[in-house]
Amino acid sequence: MTPSPPSPHGSDPKATKAPRDPRDPKKIPAEKAAVRKSVTEKTAAEKTVAETATGKKAAGKKAAEKKTAAAGKAVTKKAVTAKTTTKKAVASAVAKKAVAKKAVAGKAVAAKRSVAREAPPAGPLEVALSPALDADDRERLLHGTHHQPHAVLGAHPAPGGIVFRAFRPYARSVAVVTGDLRAELHDDGDGFFSGLLPLREVPAYRLVVAYEDTVQETEDPYRFLPTLGDLDLHLIGEGRHEELWTVLGAHPLTHQGVAGTRFCVWAPNARAVRLAGAFNFWDGIGYPMRSLGSSGVWELFVPGIGEGELYKFDITRPDGSRTQRADPMARRTETPPATSSVVEASHYEWGDEEWLARRGERPAHEAPLSIYEVHLPSWRPGLTYRQLAEQLPAYVRELGFTHVELMPIAEHPFGGSWGYQVTGFYAPTARLGTPDDFRFLVDALHRAGIGVLMDWVPAHFPRDDWALAEFDGRTLYEHEDPLRAAHPDWGTLEFDYGRREVRNFLVANAVYWCEEFHIDGLRVDAVASMLYLDYSREPGQWTPNEHGGRENLDAVAFLQEMNATVYRRVPGVVTIAEESTAWDGVTRATHHRGPSGFGGLGFGLKWNMGWMHDSLEYMSHEPVYRRYHHGEMTFSMVYAYSENYVLPISHDEVVHGKKSLVSKMPGDWWQQRANLRAYLAYMWAHPGKQLLFMGQEFAQGAEWSEEHGPDWWLLDPAYGAEADHRGVRELVGDLNSVYRSTPALWERDTSADGFAWVVGDAADDNVLAFLRRDADGTPLLAVSHFSPVVRHDYRLGVPDDIPAWYEVLNTDAGRYGGSDVFHPDPVKPEPQPWHGHPASIRLTLPPLSTVWLRPA
Repeated sequence: MTPSPPSPHGSDPKATKAPRDPRDPKKIPAEKAAVRKSVTEKTAAEKTVAETATGKKAAGKKAAEKKTAAAGKAVTKKAVTAKTTTKKAVASAVAKKAVAKKAVAGKAVAAKRSVAREAPPAGPLEVALSPALDADDRERLLHGTHHQPHAVLGAHPAPGGIVFRAFRPYARSVAVVTGDLRAELHDDGDGFFSGLLPLREVPAYRLVVAYEDTVQETEDPYRFLPTLGDLDLHLIGEGRHEELWTVLGAHPLTHQGVAGTRFCVWAPNARAVRLAGAFNFWDGIGYPMRSLGSSGVWELFVPGIGEGELYKFDITRPDGSRTQRADPMARRTETPPATSSVVEASHYEWGDEEWLARRGERPAHEAPLSIYEVHLPSWRPGLTYRQLAEQLPAYVRELGFTHVELMPIAEHPFGGSWGYQVTGFYAPTARLGTPDDFRFLVDALHRAGIGVLMDWVPAHFPRDDWALAEFDGRTLYEHEDPLRAAHPDWGTLEFDYGRREVRNFLVANAVYWCEEFHIDGLRVDAVASMLYLDYSREPGQWTPNEHGGRENLDAVAFLQEMNATVYRRVPGVVTIAEESTAWDGVTRATHHRGPSGFGGLGFGLKWNMGWMHDSLEYMSHEPVYRRYHHGEMTFSMVYAYSENYVLPISHDEVVHGKKSLVSKMPGDWWQQRANLRAYLAYMWAHPGKQLLFMGQEFAQGAEWSEEHGPDWWLLDPAYGAEADHRGVRELVGDLNSVYRSTPALWERDTSADGFAWVVGDAADDNVLAFLRRDADGTPLLAVSHFSPVVRHDYRLGVPDDIPAWYEVLNTDAGRYGGSDVFHPDPVKPEPQPWHGHPASIRLTLPPLSTVWLRPA
């Protein structure tokens, strides 16, 4: 229950400021000793208690209500007149329960005034009326517009001692406790409490706060120094803090010997920021944060707050309106549709040291890389991260993929976006568990020998009014130009890559996932929409850059910085661009300039969208018409070495009416599966890395849906056509097994010396044949035949230095569901030149198939 606020009372304007003590400072220690002595005298103490009680009753009846000129509002003051030679006004002593029979008498202090004071007395301490809060400070604290609450709240030296001020709305009373000393503060109204204690230094103290139905003893957040240093603030201001997540956001820690949580947020346009959470009933009035100068950072250390607490930032906008926002740097969130941030600290102990030590032995473009793309929430609907860790690594390892690629893991409010509209860039989605649970899944995949890539979305963010959009009342993360800010395709907002703090937010985020979660690579989504100012925009809807061009120079600089930083800090990782245009130098080093004048973007790999579109278009035609589209299968080799490529059959190709992969194929059910098997083997043999979306590995006939995931029932032995689907899955496993053990298929993916056509113009036969070679020159012969007939004695040219070839993979094998036309014995070359080679072999080409042969 939230306590009710106290009723305001009048105050004595003459008691708003303590009079200056005219005594000799040298005598103060002696007076303290006298006070301590008087406390130990039982009769004096008992007399004091009686006088104090009488004084309270008299003060309650006689105190006059007057307006204080300084505060401008009614505040409560209770005066007790002590019989002293200076007639100094002092506050009544309030006894603490544990020391209810001890008191400090005003008479005792007056009688011993010529004796100097020592340490503060034990037990209740007399509290003088402190200087009232300035009216402006008071109003700004009440209305959430104060940028320096620590300057007026907490404990501060003042004439006559130390002034204590607390702002505790709804409290009935507040007392200060330090050591054995307890002092009741005066109720100044509206939740303000204050008092002047005769101390020489600010002590370590706690507050005892009494509400209507409870009493809490707590630390005062406003007694602590800032938790961020000058170096951190300098790096934030420069946009160069590569570990931004360690300073912004919520961090449980011990500060000045006290356990609590540091809250920091960047909100440079805010008039003020307050902290709201479950711990204060989502009312941030009593938790104003302080501004750390020109950095735009607001900070508050809250003692006693730990892991699992829910919170948001209550921001006062420049126009005076207020908004509660989730923490942009939150490392954990509530489960959607709830939107609060959660205080988080990792306690996970990794077990993947061996994986991390060897993952950088080969650069990605020279290593085997076959990727299984997964939408975790729907792969096995209902499973958590830890439950997925029991099933996913084993399944992927059985299929032989080297990596999984996880569709966006960062928190997002709408599941139907598949994670591509992110609101929590630093938090794994809470739908499947905690951040440490996600670490457990990554660790399990690594221990199974499987790398982990994740989709990363720095191109845009949604407009939700509790997230990043106009975060502090003005454009902040988005571009200030509305035409530049609004993404034309998705109804979202684009980041302002020209603002150094925003660039820092994103660069540090890329590093964060790699360092904190041991992610092995980032597939960067929608790069093309970042690179071009006119992306999906009509004339008049965009403004050229400073050179009159259409390139987004800020985005180029951001991508270069991100890639350079990630590769420098995290050895062995790879960044992959989903870039659908012919931008020059996507995978070129950032310091190497190309013909366009730009340095490379610095990615390790790039999705080959051209190959994907062309090859799927070819396969969709009936075999009788494929002769007219033969160039769609050969054109990719014209530009195959312009970048380091990944060949993607991703989720985008099996949704929204595009059909599943097997359903794109023409013919009856047997021919559809045969086409699919032949196409997959052609894809695995083509220069570039491979990516296949979940469900396509067993020829799922339906499009993917995030609501129910893959149709696993197709692999149920009780299902009549189970063998058809299992045969395709077995082929995928064998493709990966042979691929990983054959360096010719991956070692020279980016070198023209690693590929040679045997025959690329056999359009009438629907035949494609080529050689792949490893670094030592050892070849593999791949032959794809995309007609539904058997071709006997089909002659192909080969090198003359190979004594025999043997079949290592045939997609027409009976166990895959094919017609089982194969070559059981090694095939020996004949000395007849063919296709420009000095020798040739004769093969029987199975229908709708791909065959791989290696030297015997």
